[in-house]
Amino acid sequence: MTSKADFSEEEWARLKRAPFVAGMAISLADPGGPIEAVKESTAILKTVREAAESGGRGELIDALSQEVIGEMRQRKNPLHDFRPKGALAGQEILGEITEANRLVSEKATPEEAEAFREWLKTAAQKAANAAKEGGFMGFRAERVSEGEQRMLDKLAEVLTPAA
Repeated sequence: MTSKADFSEEEWARLKRAPFVAGMAISLADPGGPIEAVKESTAILKTVREAAESGGRGELIDALSQEVIGEMRQRKNPLHDFRPKGALAGQEILGEITEANRLVSEKATPEEAEAFREWLKTAAQKAANAAKEGGFMGFRAERVSEGEQRMLDKLAEVLTPAA
């Protein structure tokens, strides 16, 4: 079983923010307005809360999600000091997710590493599904935009078992 003790403080912080970074990837892939951003952020938070409340996804995800929810109750930002900027923000986000995947691939059990990858993919998919994109007053809007789908595909590429 994998626990917090298997990671440094910096590594653990990276894993805790990973679902939020995955959601950020979706938001940046096709920026909508403030309402869409709130819906996408809420979807990520709901995914983390569900994992914390239901448990059973493995010791690693249970510990990560419960700690994140506990910190959020104390008004701590799960992204803490991760703030990608400018034209390279998308690359920074994918790099962050790649690094989180490398960490769990190296330090977690294969089952927990796979559960972690699936958790991040689920979080990103829920963010993409949270708000319709484009259209006018809801007409001709699409659930998952082309840009969001491309980002989901990129996340799936980087969230494969690291060698």
